[in-house]
Amino acid sequence: MRIGIDIFGGDYAPENCLKGIEMALPQLHYSTKVVLIGDQHIAKQYFKKSPYAHHLEFVHTTEEIKMGEHPAKAYMKKPNSSIHLGFKLLKENEIDAFLSAGNSGAMLAGSMLTLKPIPGIMRPTIGTILPKPNGKLNFLLDVGTNVDTRPDVLYQFGILGNIYAKEMLHIEKPRVALLNIGEESEKGNLVVQAAYKLMKDSSDFHFVGNVEGRHIFSDRADVIVTDGFTGNVMLKMAEAFYGLLLKRKISDEYFNQFNYELYGGTPVLGVNGNVIIGHGISSPLAFHNMIFQAKNMIKQNLVEKIKKALNNN
Repeated sequence: MRIGIDIFGGDYAPENCLKGIEMALPQLHYSTKVVLIGDQHIAKQYFKKSPYAHHLEFVHTTEEIKMGEHPAKAYMKKPNSSIHLGFKLLKENEIDAFLSAGNSGAMLAGSMLTLKPIPGIMRPTIGTILPKPNGKLNFLLDVGTNVDTRPDVLYQFGILGNIYAKEMLHIEKPRVALLNIGEESEKGNLVVQAAYKLMKDSSDFHFVGNVEGRHIFSDRADVIVTDGFTGNVMLKMAEAFYGLLLKRKISDEYFNQFNYELYGGTPVLGVNGNVIIGHGISSPLAFHNMIFQAKNMIKQNLVEKIKKALNNN
């Protein structure tokens, strides 16, 4: 198993990334390799005294895509950038997963332009974990890739979310819900109303109807489907709420689970490869957890299971 990491990715690169890798190394199986993509001189110097250096491989480049650059243009104009090289390695099966906390738009561009969507996928999507007070988890998708969607795309998000919840969250029969402004079937805009009609008779997942914004942290469902505009607003609101608690020095066992570091990064679902996008401010702990998130995606053979589900439709 080979996990590729963009060590230039993130607001605090490469320090936080290297520290996160250092945290993960003692816990890795002897056969697992971590492929560091970036300035190998910095990386080798950092790990020169590590007793776990046998886990490491290096792909050298000094070119990076900055956070402020236009994602698609920078991706195409910088074939030697750490992000572009990561996708090249993933496409050529030199690595089994690729993760970065760098330019998220460039990560999505690489997913679409180099890996390509899985045949049958209308729109790849990204999702995020939301904690429930009972200790369980919700999976919300989309959270930013597709700000406008069609009803059939929302339906397909239900399929992707259902597979992710089964394989990664180990929920035997995930309950899939549609985010709306009311629980009644006739509520919402025309897109959501049409999506409800498609989803209510689905044999691809267990649909439990509409949920409202007040339900996203409840146990009404396990997968919550929405468009990327709404999902991103909900995600940023949760992050802001957690930030306010920290500023007010309020510690609570449940609300501490809002810490993004605990879940690693955001998986890109529907493309031909295992890709994880980390938060730009990812800490060493977040990078550590991204490595094990990627490891689990590889172990569960997530991409092949998505392909199989689509072929059965």
